[in-house]
Amino acid sequence: MKLVVGLGNPGAGYAQTRHNVGWLVVDELARRAGATWRKEGKDAEVAEVRLGAAPGEKVLLLKPQTFMNASGKAVVPLLSFYKLEGEDLLVVQDDLDSPFGLLKFRMGGRHGGQNGVRDIIRLLGQEAFPRLKIGINRPPGGWAVSDWVLSKWRDEEAATVAELVRLGADAVGVWAVAGLSEAQGQFNSTDLRPRPPAPPAAALAPAPAAHTEGRAENQEEG
Repeated sequence: MKLVVGLGNPGAGYAQTRHNVGWLVVDELARRAGATWRKEGKDAEVAEVRLGAAPGEKVLLLKPQTFMNASGKAVVPLLSFYKLEGEDLLVVQDDLDSPFGLLKFRMGGRHGGQNGVRDIIRLLGQEAFPRLKIGINRPPGGWAVSDWVLSKWRDEEAATVAELVRLGADAVGVWAVAGLSEAQGQFNSTDLRPRPPAPPAAALAPAPAAHTEGRAENQEEG
């Protein structure tokens, strides 16, 4: 059994904010499986799914109901109850230090300022668990980090967000069935950033040869 945590904040007002991209991924996994969410105590909503070829790997999806800064209160009791180890836990999170459009797995490491991950590390007492990081960029000039992560996706970002969520759900499935190394190999090259426009054809054409009035250029005089 695996536990996949989508980090985010509860409440309709947070649903389409950058900080809630982890929730979008676990919601997509539940939707694909036709699973329903149920309350698990006062701090969690969970849904059970099977990922991979039948009978599939049993995976418990978790959306903490504690608000981001207290995510560990929802995660750690479930790990203990189901007798799971750190390697059985995957945290799906937004990542300020990755450009928007990038998706990558990482094993362990520090929280990088992500307060949900910070609280899980604090209560779990270790950093050794996998994360699936989805880039949201650093805030633009003049923005506080707290305002940026709680801002909603712009209309022009919607298509990329949808594709990141789709690929994120696919990536969780590979991790659950085939393990972290396989998932890293398949998905850590994901880069949905828009490519710069190609230079115009005229800029690629070779420059015309200089006019030499029938004489060979650089010909030696004898």
